[in-house]
Amino acid sequence: MANLHLEVKHAVNALKAGNIILFPTDTYWSLGCDSGNKDALDKLYKLKQSSSERNITCLVADDRMLNRYVNEIPAAAQSIIDVVDTPTTIIYDAPKTIASNLISKNNTIAIRIPDDEFCYQLSRRFNGAIATSIAHIDGETIPKSFKEIVPAILKGVDYVVNLQKEKICTTSAAIIQITNSNVVKVLRK
Repeated sequence: MANLHLEVKHAVNALKAGNIILFPTDTYWSLGCDSGNKDALDKLYKLKQSSSERNITCLVADDRMLNRYVNEIPAAAQSIIDVVDTPTTIIYDAPKTIASNLISKNNTIAIRIPDDEFCYQLSRRFNGAIATSIAHIDGETIPKSFKEIVPAILKGVDYVVNLQKEKICTTSAAIIQITNSNVVKVLRK
């Protein structure tokens, strides 16, 4: 457990400094940065060789923290959050308090509350949303483990979390878009 707390501390310091971290999540190894830091997001897009915010998901610790980043949590979204037991990303309307280059063209944001102790502690200690994307260059194969992450990604990050490096990842998050008028659209199961 001490290792977890030490890794959280180092990762939080890196995020607060505007750096990019590489860390395990409830799905795949991911790149992460401060969701409110436009420059850090630009670095993340450059590292992934992408300019698209559609590949970014914000991780938050819980639904209380979620309230800081969307104007309204639709009832349908709250129901899903309360019952889901697999990784599920929800796309919300009208995001707030995040960097402008993270908001999609249709004024939405993808957010997930991960079921992972490290991610929970990281978001809680950072006290904010962490912008994340799978640790790969856009268009290339998604690594299923730490050892499959390409050298360009490893060299491009500022801090690598030293936990779960043997974990094999095969689960993508489901993606559901829910409008403020409770229209639900499943984008990926």
